[in-house]
Amino acid sequence: MKTHIWGLPGLLLLAQSANAGLVYELGPEPEVDALIGAAEVVAARYEDTLVDIGRRVKVGYEELRLANPGVDPWLPGAGTEVVIPTAYLLPRAPRRGIVINIAEYRLYVYYQEGARSLVATLPASIGRMDWETPLGKTRVVAKARNPSWYPPDSVRQEHAADGRPLPRIVPPGPDNPLGAFAIRLGLPGYLIHGTNRPDGVGMRVTHGCVRLYPEDIEWLFPRAGIDMPVRIVNQP
Repeated sequence: MKTHIWGLPGLLLLAQSANAGLVYELGPEPEVDALIGAAEVVAARYEDTLVDIGRRVKVGYEELRLANPGVDPWLPGAGTEVVIPTAYLLPRAPRRGIVINIAEYRLYVYYQEGARSLVATLPASIGRMDWETPLGKTRVVAKARNPSWYPPDSVRQEHAADGRPLPRIVPPGPDNPLGAFAIRLGLPGYLIHGTNRPDGVGMRVTHGCVRLYPEDIEWLFPRAGIDMPVRIVNQP
């Protein structure tokens, strides 16, 4: 693996694991520490797709595709160098709670551990062009483990038109698209949740909700307290 450091001094990568996302310690000066992370170049394995690589390094599909325009996303080939675009400019928003930048397909969460100010960043799926994720300020209003899904009438009608009818209630389990954890926002009908189809994380594929990898929503769930502020922005 070859690593190219694009981050600034004073920003420390604290964790990069299946259960912690990308977590950085922030310095005291927002105008200085707006840039976090470092880009890398990794060699693809024979069996890899960009989706496989993305899940390992906490980068969504669209991020990887745009960073690697000459690479076949479904068959990069053994030894092919793949750019991992893990250098991020923090969104222009208060550094409190959760900030979702739909232009990046990414979620940021700010929190404290003792005297340390931390930010974690996670890849996310957002709403399709015809079901756009709404912008604005909201908050966490409820949380659920193993949630049931109550698809709205508009979604049920869409599925019925495609020949894939949905029941009024989808119970917890492998067929539930919310996955094992759901965080309800103050915007009626909108959630941050897991998924039973992780290959779609980092794409415009949802009906407006924000979808995370199963391991990432599990990590976020205990840290997202009731009334935690949530801002959804669009900052390319």
